[in-house]
Amino acid sequence: MKKEKRQLGYQFELYSEGKKSPFDKLFDIFKELITHTSGDFDEALDWLEQLDQEYQLTDENYTLDDFVEELKEKGYIREELKPDGSYDKKITAKTERAIRKNALNQIFGQIRKKGSGNHKTKSSGVGDEHTGDLREFRFGDALENINITESLKNAQINHGFGEFTLHENDLIVEDTHHKAQMSTVLMIDISHSMILYGEDRITPAKKVAMALAELITTRYAKDTLDILVFGNDAWPIRLKDLPYLEVGPYHTNTVAGLQLAMDMLRRKRNTNKQIFMITDGKPSCVRLPDGRYYKNSNGLDGFIVDKCYQMAAQARKLHIPITTFMIARDPYLQTFVDAFTESNKGKAFYTGLDGLGEMIFHDYENNRKKRIR
Repeated sequence: MKKEKRQLGYQFELYSEGKKSPFDKLFDIFKELITHTSGDFDEALDWLEQLDQEYQLTDENYTLDDFVEELKEKGYIREELKPDGSYDKKITAKTERAIRKNALNQIFGQIRKKGSGNHKTKSSGVGDEHTGDLREFRFGDALENINITESLKNAQINHGFGEFTLHENDLIVEDTHHKAQMSTVLMIDISHSMILYGEDRITPAKKVAMALAELITTRYAKDTLDILVFGNDAWPIRLKDLPYLEVGPYHTNTVAGLQLAMDMLRRKRNTNKQIFMITDGKPSCVRLPDGRYYKNSNGLDGFIVDKCYQMAAQARKLHIPITTFMIARDPYLQTFVDAFTESNKGKAFYTGLDGLGEMIFHDYENNRKKRIR
């Protein structure tokens, strides 16, 4: 009787995403809406109600009231008493963190947490990432980098098996890469043009900032990220302020933004420093020494443009590269950005809103390979 041969192989099944609870489904939408409404809970809920009416997001078993109650129970919203005795609902720090994580997942995909998360350079030396190469011990090498097996083998070769001795010249260490810490300032244009012609450009910019902050805090914890906004003037904002960021009736004072960014970076001890600038318009404003504003929205003003070039050159002297992400494709603006970039020896990207996050992520990752100066 012949034995039947069993065939080896793999059985494939259709992939199905884990079933989400009614709360999780609504919360995914809510996080998106609260970002678009700059943290306004009531407006976000109004949008959610409209979507519910159109797409039947809830049913009699789980209503929007149930969702709001669960948001409260889970600590995503809090109630503040108003002077008229009613309560105003506000999002909490827990929601702000959830929004940042959501932005990271949307823009950068699922990024796994890795080690200490520093930026490695191409040069080898004293560091904490092994290259796989072996070399002789040198004064100053960390003891934890000594390769015990290779060192013992060296001692036996050099001194024989009779009486074991280990000398300094027997020691072998594993070579390591330096890991550089990076200090980044992200500049966000909040001039009126960021919502001009019905196009919402500020929300993608906020998402990028939140995603970059989440990336740095979870993967590159030794790096620093500062965020500033610029309109007629420039001022720093806290990470927790990002969901509430709105565009104002401002011109574009690029010079003020760059001045503040460089002041921030001067105070950082990290060797590697960089500026990311997200803007969609031409520089149209500078502040004069007497405190007055000089503004000109018609074309490129020579006085304002020259001030920008001076700032770019100053940043270059301080070894601070500027990467400009221009959300516009007007030929005359590209000419300006090209000249600005040449003055700084930095980089420029002309991008739509869809590719903004991916571009900033890849540029940030590529800059990890910079050699420490």
